[in-house]
Amino acid sequence: MISFNVPPFIGEETAYVAEAIASHKICGDGPFTRKDQKWLEEHFGAQKALLTTSGSMALDMAMLLCGLEPGDEVILPSFTFSSTANSAVLAGAKLVFVDIRPDTMNIDETKIEAAVTERTKVICVVHYAGVACEMDTIMDIARRHHLIVVEDAAQGVMSTYKGKALGTIGDLGCYSFHETKNYSMGEGGALLINDPKFNETAEILWEKGTNRSKFFRGQVDKYTWVSYGDSYLPSELNAAYLYAQLLKAEEINNDRLASWHRYDEALKPLAEKGLLELPHIPEECVHNAHMYYVKLKDVAQRTDFIAYLKEHGVQSVFHYVPLHSAPAGLKYGRFDGTDEYTTRESDRLTRLPMYYHLSSEDIETVIRVIYAYFGEEMH
Repeated sequence: MISFNVPPFIGEETAYVAEAIASHKICGDGPFTRKDQKWLEEHFGAQKALLTTSGSMALDMAMLLCGLEPGDEVILPSFTFSSTANSAVLAGAKLVFVDIRPDTMNIDETKIEAAVTERTKVICVVHYAGVACEMDTIMDIARRHHLIVVEDAAQGVMSTYKGKALGTIGDLGCYSFHETKNYSMGEGGALLINDPKFNETAEILWEKGTNRSKFFRGQVDKYTWVSYGDSYLPSELNAAYLYAQLLKAEEINNDRLASWHRYDEALKPLAEKGLLELPHIPEECVHNAHMYYVKLKDVAQRTDFIAYLKEHGVQSVFHYVPLHSAPAGLKYGRFDGTDEYTTRESDRLTRLPMYYHLSSEDIETVIRVIYAYFGEEMH
């Protein structure tokens, strides 16, 4: 069976983890945590980066920093993972779901402004498959309505919008380093802080509600509990594992892009015949080959397609069930406007195997099986 995902492994991870163990510093905020944060800041132009235990925790921190109060509203797409919504709900907000664009599966920027009310506090965008939302329009709406923009860039590490790294465009950005992501520490993430006004509060949140970071910079003579917070710091073992991959970020990115482009080139003839649809990358976006998906006619054909691939040794998986139709979505939010594309497009989409070091032989097998499903000859 050709797996849908294999966690990335460069080879140097073991040595870096051993180095962390030998240092007798394996809790959070050690040398490897600082190296990872510095790498993210320098390579993506982030004002400040804080490593977290997961992408979900980065989102939790972001929403807490937004100062949400009960009754405040957060605008977000319904086509996303539960973490995007959970973070807003945990911070006390009501969810306002907006429809997606069928071409990128991202929030439809033309439908956001109609969803803004006097209670709106945050727009949370999700860069699906590492392809950027239309950020110029979204940032313009946010500035005119005095809203905070949080980027859920869990899938967007190494992707850009008009030359700017995803996660660094809004006020706050969130990355994931889960084992399914392009760069992994098993479980982990990062919060990117693009507005310095959040820096001090973020450090306090990150350090269990204390001013410990100020103490280590010599700004206070002792540290103490000053506000609410939590333990968002990952272990140095995880941070060490990630650092090996960040040092080879371009190599991993190029390898994945080669696989993505081979799929795209080989499957175009099927798309031209109207048998399936392929991903769309807007001109202003540079993506990171986080995933390669295809869209079938409807949910019935998708189910049949996934089963056929499995029978022929290929694992293909569909993605999100729209949150607004889930029990928690009904409880905590509402859909603004018409669900024209969210449910329809999510019912059609399935993802093909995509990971670092996916062999060319396996890619060709996947392509052959897809052609066989449609009864088409490969040329």
